[in-house]
Amino acid sequence: MRQRKIILFELNEVPFRVLDDFCRRHPQSTCARRIHEFVQYETTTDDSVLSPWITWPTVHRGVNDSKHHIRFFGQDLSAADRAYPPIWRILAAEGLAPGVFASLHSYPVPGDLDRYAFYVPDPFAAEPVCAPEELRIFQEFNLAMSRGSMRNVSGSVPLDWCLRLARKIPSLGVRGKTIADVARQIIDERVSSWKRVRRRTYQTILSFDVFMRQLAQKKPRFATFFTNHVASSMHRYWAATYPTDFEKQGFGAEWIERYRGEIDFTMRKFDAELERLLRFVDDTAEYELWIASSMGQAANDNRQNEPVKSQVFVESLDRFMAALGIHGGQWSERPAMAPEVCVYVEADHLDRFRTAIGGARINGQPVRTEERERGFFCMAFGESNLGPDAEFLELQGKRLPFAGVGLRNVSIEDESGSSGYHVPAGALLIYDPRGRRGDGARRHLQTTEIAPTLLARLGVTPPGYMRAPIESLS
Repeated sequence: MRQRKIILFELNEVPFRVLDDFCRRHPQSTCARRIHEFVQYETTTDDSVLSPWITWPTVHRGVNDSKHHIRFFGQDLSAADRAYPPIWRILAAEGLAPGVFASLHSYPVPGDLDRYAFYVPDPFAAEPVCAPEELRIFQEFNLAMSRGSMRNVSGSVPLDWCLRLARKIPSLGVRGKTIADVARQIIDERVSSWKRVRRRTYQTILSFDVFMRQLAQKKPRFATFFTNHVASSMHRYWAATYPTDFEKQGFGAEWIERYRGEIDFTMRKFDAELERLLRFVDDTAEYELWIASSMGQAANDNRQNEPVKSQVFVESLDRFMAALGIHGGQWSERPAMAPEVCVYVEADHLDRFRTAIGGARINGQPVRTEERERGFFCMAFGESNLGPDAEFLELQGKRLPFAGVGLRNVSIEDESGSSGYHVPAGALLIYDPRGRRGDGARRHLQTTEIAPTLLARLGVTPPGYMRAPIESLS
């Protein structure tokens, strides 16, 4: 078996339809010119719920959610890590010093960080710990921007971190070309304020520069890089890019015209990253490039194909928990992506919390809550288009105004919903400059086959609970 080095580029939720459409519209792009060189697979996930917090652990661990039981950020992963560790932990234990950059559920960081070439946890981590330590300032900035742009993109910039970050730019690997691109974005926002929605993509662009510096310096046997920038755009603007997918079109012509190019914009940024990766792989001739999506997206069967003018968010989790009778020291917050919030409630207060949250209503509907391991709860908000007369929480027979219980009905600046949503079919593309090339065919595989095939390709015997590796690749 010929052992190689592998870069796993995690292009979250991007299906072949979007890739093919981009290649057709941009025949001179790197993707269009070189996609035929990749061995291509249409992947299928059989997870019980289609969510990236679930489907990526399936890719990383080689078993689906019926075994790894990972559903939310902030869950206690210790049992899953013991029984079905992610591929980077397996490789670190084998002494292969992998690199990890932003892969989902890579926080908490492992206790043996010295076994990793570099390690930057996902952008929902509870703290900016990473390795090497010099990347901490970047992770602080990254986490601040992620938390400030969960639904509407924050127009503010943490200036103290920006100033500190600016002094570190050369050592972090951020290129002058990237700085110029960011400057153009800021100018574009001044001319057309709606383009502020593109700031989410620039977090990926900055992160990719930092990743490429670490990759070039350390050259680990295996490295991951996760990006959500295309997936985020697909969720919001599928109805603008593919308006004929919907039997009933709820968005007006002006909205469609404004946002119809946003998926294309994010794909062009991916294409630039693809060009750099292929140049690196071709120049070193040590690496294979694997691009995976874990699942895909398609039109959201008309459920959210209409403007979302407002959504309910938790503005103060302290006030909300206090309204439920749970006070400081009795609970703690866990990472989550708004409008979800996750908490851990101490054992002595569980019954009181279960009773209170079970009786809570917004607009006559229960607050959607799921309890995982004992004491861990995820609450899903995001109720859309509530009128002023519905801005209250029903609790124990009382109607409590949102402001008093830490909730807020937030106006959505781009009025987008989730007109694109998750489907089981995703993509896997593999480029090997010294081996098998694509033949135009698209074969099929389960996402649980990715991890064992990666391990075998790296010269590590997959654990017995994993499926057999794909013979033609391993």
